[in-house]
Amino acid sequence: MNRTSSPIRAIPAILALLVFAGGTPAEVLAQREARDDEYAVNDVRVQHRSYVMEETGETIPYALFVPSGYDPSTPSPLMVSLHGAGRQFDWLMNYAGFLDLADQHGYVVVTPLGYTRRGGYGYRGDSEQDRRAEQDVMNVFELVTKELNIDENRIYLWGHSMGGAGTYYIASRHPEIWAGLAAVAGGRMTADYVDEQAIRHIPFLVIQGSDDQTVPAAGSRA
Repeated sequence: MNRTSSPIRAIPAILALLVFAGGTPAEVLAQREARDDEYAVNDVRVQHRSYVMEETGETIPYALFVPSGYDPSTPSPLMVSLHGAGRQFDWLMNYAGFLDLADQHGYVVVTPLGYTRRGGYGYRGDSEQDRRAEQDVMNVFELVTKELNIDENRIYLWGHSMGGAGTYYIASRHPEIWAGLAAVAGGRMTADYVDEQAIRHIPFLVIQGSDDQTVPAAGSRA
């Protein structure tokens, strides 16, 4: 991966943050649109960045928040945050109070795109685009953990809606990374895309509205 832009305790803290808050290369390129790179947040604390995905040569955006008290000599906790379907890659940075609490608790926050705005983070199948969606998240994770001093024992993953389902999937694919997980309206976790045994040992918070008409609560309760 080549950088193309400028650089710069646990579950209770996650809860606080959330409450407040295979084709050919040509075929792959055709699946991305200009709107996939649009952003939603105009906040000077949010760094809008990009990198070049080696597999396709495409420039993929992501957003990064580094707390004001960040000290390179001290490991900081990291929260990887996955947006909902159709939302911009930085959308979760706009949750009310989210960045204020992240700053207060010293969290680094990163929001990957997932290759496209509706990429699904890989949970929908095994197409080339599905694989790119998961790979984008892990590429961005690697970029941030190499650049910043991140506490390997305090790395968390969460997402909203499509991002919640993506949390189930990516966590089960890389269970050794995460100290805690959270899904907001993530829907039903099923065996066809999640290895439940792989994540059984990880603390997991589920938030679901009982009147949600898009993602019914029954799915999240299952």
